Amino acid sequence: MNKVLNTINRIPGKVYLLLAVIIFAAANAVTRQLINIGKQNLIDGRNPISFCNVLVVGNLCALILLLLIYKNKLNWKIFKQFTFRDWLGLISVGILAGALAPALIFTALDLTSVNNVILIGRIEPPLTLVLAVILLKDRVNSWVSLGSLFSFLGVLITIFLQKPSEEMMMMSGELAIGKGELYAVLGSIAIAVANILSKISLNQIALGIFAIIRTAIGTVVFFVIVIKLYGVVHFIDVLSPFLWQWMFIYGAIIVVGGQLCWFMGLKSTGASEVSFANSFSPLLGILAAYFILGEVPNKAQYLGGLVILMGIVFNQIGINKLTPKKVLISTDKEADIQAGFKGI
Repeated sequence: MNKVLNTINRIPGKVYLLLAVIIFAAANAVTRQLINIGKQNLIDGRNPISFCNVLVVGNLCALILLLLIYKNKLNWKIFKQFTFRDWLGLISVGILAGALAPALIFTALDLTSVNNVILIGRIEPPLTLVLAVILLKDRVNSWVSLGSLFSFLGVLITIFLQKPSEEMMMMSGELAIGKGELYAVLGSIAIAVANILSKISLNQIALGIFAIIRTAIGTVVFFVIVIKLYGVVHFIDVLSPFLWQWMFIYGAIIVVGGQLCWFMGLKSTGASEVSFANSFSPLLGILAAYFILGEVPNKAQYLGGLVILMGIVFNQIGINKLTPKKVLISTDKEADIQAGFKGI
């Protein structure tokens, strides 16, 4: 056992980060495939692998994992030290990043292509940057600003150059946006706001405690809201063996494997390395959508993706020019949230 642990600890943090990003990048495609499998195996006309069931069961798997990883650090004295502001921040981030954002992204995956969700999700970094500059008075160099601008333009191109469909919603004039694309945008906004809230009020809380509370709050809030809106019957298939056999695979790969690699990577890497690893996420996600679902990018996605890629390059140049004290991702929690959608 000691030899195994020593071998694990000798693996560079960069390797763990890259593995985590690969797993998380595939999360959208895997989730969509699970939903498709559920549609092909209905139970009394219901999809047992609905996004609600996946989110609740996936969050429970993640919560169990986090409790096992950080069980030695859990102490009631820590919770007693939390101020009202701490709890308010934790609850807000839990609702936004643990319940609202995943629900919106899962809904988007059910309405539009995985490639659209992946590319539109790149609107989160520039939104976080703008909020950080306005609310936190963060200072950035011209490269980071240019990268954010290109990423934002790439998202707009991806959204508004899509071919018209029945799911389109008129905005103003001749501009229209698909419902799935709109949900993806709203999910990214929720993540950006959660990231800023964590920077404002949660810097003193350890990553493990933060992740456990965020996941627990997100799970409970989502469960309660769905029960209020649709009733207990909405989760009638949550104990289905068919659902759990797929969730076991999903949980083992996306939740357990991804989270373990991510936390191991965060322990021994810096902010610039985290940012660099995350920069591969869109490309890896599109490749996963192709190999898992057979999705081929359309013209809007190719053009938007190219502009987003340029933005990522500019942003990485800007981050590399920043001194360590000025790097935008200053804590493990910020890096954890900025990783975006991680399949739960």
